[in-house]
Amino acid sequence: MASIQHLLDCGQSLWLDYVDRNLLTGGGLERLVESGLRGVTSNPTIFHQAITGSSAYDEAILDLIQADPEVDAEVLYEWLAIQDIQMACDQLSPVYQSTEGKDGFVSIEVSPHLAHDTKSTVEQARHLWRSVHRDNVMIKVPATEAGLEAIENLTAEGLNINVTLLFAVERYEQVFAAFTRGLGQRDNPRGINSVASFFVSRVDGVVDPKLAEIGASATAHMHHAAISNAKMAYQSFERMRRTPDFRAQEQRGANVQRPLWASTSTKDPNLSDTLYVDSLIGPDTVNTVPPKTLDAVLANGSAAVTIDNDLEGARTTLDALQKHGIDMGQVAADLEADGVQKFIDSHDALVAALQEKLRDVTARYAAEI
Repeated sequence: MASIQHLLDCGQSLWLDYVDRNLLTGGGLERLVESGLRGVTSNPTIFHQAITGSSAYDEAILDLIQADPEVDAEVLYEWLAIQDIQMACDQLSPVYQSTEGKDGFVSIEVSPHLAHDTKSTVEQARHLWRSVHRDNVMIKVPATEAGLEAIENLTAEGLNINVTLLFAVERYEQVFAAFTRGLGQRDNPRGINSVASFFVSRVDGVVDPKLAEIGASATAHMHHAAISNAKMAYQSFERMRRTPDFRAQEQRGANVQRPLWASTSTKDPNLSDTLYVDSLIGPDTVNTVPPKTLDAVLANGSAAVTIDNDLEGARTTLDALQKHGIDMGQVAADLEADGVQKFIDSHDALVAALQEKLRDVTARYAAEI
């Protein structure tokens, strides 16, 4: 049995990959923060579940309708999301203060429709930063090619960035370099924070069926590709933080961009429900988990540094995948494209659901007056 504090003792911050109005107003998040939770992440899929899954937002929607009867669903989504992020930031403010601004962050995402548009990503990130107006907010920017320039520019402007949808070690190294260049453009890089969100279980979700199709010679490597890939990313992190370029920024007071393990729920019921947490514990890392995985970690997770365990085995796994004709570069590219599209689909489904909710709440309001 592990506790959040045990993970902190190993150098890893545990964040919750979920937020909703009931969690924020019912004391649930505050209790988790008291037990050691260090941050919150969100995305369109999470907001879709939260906003459309209950009546918790109906009163807030009614308030906005009364202020602006012509409000559209896209504006409504942003308004509700910003409210939630502000409340979460306020409840995590004690963590932000006690860690001297190095933890206690809450993430909100730029529209996935802008994933391949650098200029619009920068503009919306600025807008969200100003609108949330909390020092401990992070703006999520996807690690697409267009996102790299946005990450550099926004870091140079002093925004905290959560770089999301990372799958390839090579792209991760480009992200870290963009972050470092952004720091270098500032007179003072102190106080800026960033995480690089490396998606884990989705890699196994693509690779394992390929291995199963190849047959017995390949199945020994099933369930190992994702963790091996993440371990190599951490090795890159350790190397990049020691480069002259980043050391120069660190000497000026810059914080390091921490690797964040995302997509860490276990999809295969035959595997441990804490597999993607237990296997990736290490200093200067973050793991963001959905509520069920958090419960599993607290019930039966381990708490020992594992990120450097069996690195030779990780390299062997990745070499074996290549020998079996599995191109991890192509896997990463496909996962990035699929990830962007899934977030677009969730965003659009949420907006459509909110449009329906607007009609329902408007009709009920009209019937009451």
